[in-house]
Amino acid sequence: MSGDGLSSGTPDGEWLRVHPASPFVRGWVALAAIGYFFGRDTFERMLRGEPLVDDQIAGRAPWLVGGGALVLLLAVLGFIMSWYFTRYQVAEGYVRVNTGFLFRQQRQARLDRVQAIDIVQPLLARIFGLAELKFEVADAGESAVRLAYLRIDDARQLRATILARASGAGLDPDHPEAPAPEAPERRVLQVPPSRLIGSLLLSEQSVVIVLGGAASVLLSALTENRAFFLYLIPAALGLFAAYWGAFHKGYNFTAAISPDGIRLRYGLLDTQAQTLPPGRIQALKVSQPPLWRIFGWYRMQVNVAGYGAAGNNGEAASRTTLLPVGKIGDVFNMLALVLPDPGTDDPLRVFRAGLSGLDSDGGFVTTPRRGRFLAPLGWRRNGFAATDTALLMRSGRWWRTLVLVPHQRTQSMALHQGPLARRYGLADLVLHTTAGPVTPRVIQAGVDEAQALFDHQAARARAARKRQTSEHWLAQVAPIATLAAPDGTQDLDQRSPLDQPRPHSPQQEGPQRG
Repeated sequence: MSGDGLSSGTPDGEWLRVHPASPFVRGWVALAAIGYFFGRDTFERMLRGEPLVDDQIAGRAPWLVGGGALVLLLAVLGFIMSWYFTRYQVAEGYVRVNTGFLFRQQRQARLDRVQAIDIVQPLLARIFGLAELKFEVADAGESAVRLAYLRIDDARQLRATILARASGAGLDPDHPEAPAPEAPERRVLQVPPSRLIGSLLLSEQSVVIVLGGAASVLLSALTENRAFFLYLIPAALGLFAAYWGAFHKGYNFTAAISPDGIRLRYGLLDTQAQTLPPGRIQALKVSQPPLWRIFGWYRMQVNVAGYGAAGNNGEAASRTTLLPVGKIGDVFNMLALVLPDPGTDDPLRVFRAGLSGLDSDGGFVTTPRRGRFLAPLGWRRNGFAATDTALLMRSGRWWRTLVLVPHQRTQSMALHQGPLARRYGLADLVLHTTAGPVTPRVIQAGVDEAQALFDHQAARARAARKRQTSEHWLAQVAPIATLAAPDGTQDLDQRSPLDQPRPHSPQQEGPQRG
């Protein structure tokens, strides 16, 4: 049975198999290595223009052909057995995957704990119309469940069904176990390739390589030693690899909103489609390198349970990027999706103050004047502000950052104070969330303000968690689901959702400052 049960009406709970070509798509490198090992002599002779067969080769040919055929047959049998014993099931609130014929393994994930679902298509899988599903769950050190490979239509159908059940979206009451239709979506933004290229050329790594090149030229001129130019070769290769990786991962980046979450698509050769429920985002960071200020560009990153634990490799960095490069309107649109209720009646003023403000703009509490000796450039900008729904932390005069943490996502807190900070009556407040690129930290606040914020934030976090009565993320962020047009139209109104009136809730209180 092929892995198309949910799209063809197979009863819920039945064990299904992945596509028969899956092990060959995964193991093509092994097949290529076997072919090269047994045929390398012939291949090298062909490259040198020598006869493909001589007396020595003729004597070994039967053994090479027989050995190669035997190894290839064993590899193919192993692939077939791997496919036959790989099955998956969606039933009883879980998605389960069984693998292995010698060493059996079953992995499962609770649907209401699913943090995000990705559809990944490596180049070879795209050629055959296949895709891999990745399910992220809370506190998973790696992808809890991976299904490779399904037909692309089956992968989308399975993702839609799992997200509908994980989010709490209403299914057909007469057929609750039937596959859910793919939810309509509305496009929020798309990053032009020209902007992506410009952001790479104006990135921090470009500044480093330019400074390094200038230093090499200067040292070569002063010492008349041309060896300094040799140091530029590995730097240039590393820079090219970094540029290519960032361009490859950010190419054709598109963000859309649908009832099952924020949909992110990107990739040049290997494409990836993420579905990120906004109710699962633990923390968000908006950053702006100095050279990006020329064009008003920003980058957005998030912490999601299961993503950050994978390390700081390129894949983890791309999966935690909510916006590789965008303008202020793009930032506000994405903020509105992640935090549909900003918790203040004037969110544009508050967020603008967080991105570029100084002193008490937008109600921010900044470093006391006595802290200017420890942060002569950033003391007027380092600060925090609290709304009914999130804590905002801004820092950096040149490398500007704004970090947002929804109150219910605050897991624990700690006050840090070094000897110099103690001398000037300052302290840092660190908020602990899941691992990821975002490190929420209030920098160099006054001791009294930091202690008051510690107490008030603990109370806000407890109150927010009490209001969160369901693991179904749609119940927590229901207002954004209305953004998806029922006819599946693609373009979002130019007006930012932050311009819309704030939804009224009897549980909300007035603006609070720590």
